[in-house]
Amino acid sequence: MHEQNARLQQGNAKAMATCTIMGVNIAVTDMESTLQQVEAQLESWRGGYICVANVHTTVTAYEDESYRAIQNNAVMALPDGGPLSKYSRAKGFAQAQRVTGPDFMRRVLAESAAKGWRHYFYGSTQESLDKLRQSIETQYPGVAIAGMLSPPFRPLTPQEDATIVENINATHPDFVWVGLGAPKQERWMAAHENRVHALMVGVGAAFDYEAGNIRRAPAWMQRHNLEWLYRLLQDPKRLFKRYLNTNLKYLLWTWRH
Repeated sequence: MHEQNARLQQGNAKAMATCTIMGVNIAVTDMESTLQQVEAQLESWRGGYICVANVHTTVTAYEDESYRAIQNNAVMALPDGGPLSKYSRAKGFAQAQRVTGPDFMRRVLAESAAKGWRHYFYGSTQESLDKLRQSIETQYPGVAIAGMLSPPFRPLTPQEDATIVENINATHPDFVWVGLGAPKQERWMAAHENRVHALMVGVGAAFDYEAGNIRRAPAWMQRHNLEWLYRLLQDPKRLFKRYLNTNLKYLLWTWRH
């Protein structure tokens, strides 16, 4: 399908429009519509996963067919990056708004005690997970934390992986939040599709934001799609090359289209 076209991604109850950007089908949505969709589809989406897409993941998917397939096999790819929702609006989808991973996780957590949703957190370091638990218990009283796990920073053996999946499922979570960073977290979710009996959501740095390890950009920078710049200033050594590479490629692609 041509990148400028939109398609309908079928849910079990209703369809959600998408706008294809660099070959990735980005959901045309906003926060409230996303929350409504997730609540309506939660049971049927167990075993599936949500990708949180930004310029970096979209350019990576454009250049890597296998990663692009993973993004497009998700129940939805949310427009975490402001440029993605801006492109969708330019293509006629006036309702397209940014839905960031950290904000989405916070909104789900805020509604979880009333809805009885259970949460498992997979990724980051044990220190960050301890801080994350404390933050959730303070900010969202009554939220059920089914479990937390900081996996080894090395490839797992098949036995180790099977044990982790068994342990996750034994806690009966509704959501498994995956904070491994892109593209690792998306590949992990795809490899565990229909093995993990919950809706998996790859949220990148959301664990660190919620734990207080990283500060969010000021609201005005978020509104003007400058959160990437704020993160770059916080961690220039790690992010400079990535942003220079992917941002330039994205700008060139959008200029051509």
